Amino acid sequence: MGENNQLIYDWNTSQGPALSMRGRALLDDETLRDGLQSPSVLDPPIEKKIQILHLMEDLGIDSVNLGLPGAGPRAKLDVLRLAQEIASCKLRIRPNCAARTVETDIRPIAEVVQATGVEIEAATFLGSSPIRQYTEDWTMDFLLRTTEKAVKFVVGLGLPSMFVTEDTTRARPEAVKKLYTTAIECGARAIVVCDTVGHATPKGVKALLSFVLEEVVKPTGEKVRVDWHGHSDRGLAVANSLAAFEAGADQVHAAALGIGERVGNTPMDQMLVNLKLMGAPGVADRDLQKLKEYCDVVSEAVGVPIAANHPVVGSDAFRTATGVHAAAVIKAYRKNDTVLANQVYSGVPSHWFGLDQKIEIGPMSGKSNVIYWLEKRGIKPAPELVDRIFARAKQSDRVLTEIEILELCGQPAP
Repeated sequence: MGENNQLIYDWNTSQGPALSMRGRALLDDETLRDGLQSPSVLDPPIEKKIQILHLMEDLGIDSVNLGLPGAGPRAKLDVLRLAQEIASCKLRIRPNCAARTVETDIRPIAEVVQATGVEIEAATFLGSSPIRQYTEDWTMDFLLRTTEKAVKFVVGLGLPSMFVTEDTTRARPEAVKKLYTTAIECGARAIVVCDTVGHATPKGVKALLSFVLEEVVKPTGEKVRVDWHGHSDRGLAVANSLAAFEAGADQVHAAALGIGERVGNTPMDQMLVNLKLMGAPGVADRDLQKLKEYCDVVSEAVGVPIAANHPVVGSDAFRTATGVHAAAVIKAYRKNDTVLANQVYSGVPSHWFGLDQKIEIGPMSGKSNVIYWLEKRGIKPAPELVDRIFARAKQSDRVLTEIEILELCGQPAP
């Protein structure tokens, strides 16, 4: 069959590329910062954070937020250790650190840079929406003065400046323009557009980013990286992040399994999957065999279980007990065509991620499920055995376990 075949008509590309971008798709991993702000997660030990950092590197993720070193001694020590790991192992991933727009948050970043020799981008954040201004009793003059002071302090310390406006998707155009323009004029060479509360829709993302690119970045004449940082409150984080790339964003922020504040960030695993499937520059040819390991390690480290129906890395992602579905997969295997088997009833080629299709036996199964299951384990599918297992499955209210099936075969459990 081959990867590029004539057996699938792709409406996603019928009117042009699946994803139109102005450059390479850059990804910033927020797992170890915003991801750990979820009220339900554990802050893992540094050994686990280092393991996760290396898996990010293996997946080709471009940059990583190491944390907020101004949050306290442990946070700073973890950031220092991660930066040391990047230096000693000569990792390609580019680090950044979060900071409020205050000197006490920014200075620890510079101290880590001085101690390790690793360049770290300082991501200073400040609220921008009218609802936040009203709540905090902030004036626009205060926000502009704070922006100017923070960015100049970052630049004065010799750090690359990434300026972040919180709640950008609910901010007025004039505030967005003034804040970003001030930051760029003071030396910021990266700005982050944030959907902090998961308010945006893809249409809103495109409108906002078009405004930022045309009305803010272009008039400055500076080369400025534009990032998108989205949350999943409306379940639109992945769609919004893809829309951000379409609208001209250079980099998107995401976290493993979508962990983070409230219902979480854009899921990094789903971004990698979709960007690869859509042929995005910089991701299309990337080896993502370690994607499941990355998710499994993060899941264990932070104490967040992976849902069975989580795309690609969930236990049910490539698993079926339905007769019609299983029969088609089995017929593909009979043709000795693994690629065909992995795509006939799946929109995601499982082998791209080091995974396989699984055929189970349950109340919705056909006899082909039983025959295949037995053959796969070297057990002769005698008609009476097939009938016995099939009858048990039809009486069950769930998929049969391996132990139950082997007992029906008269074989010991593994």
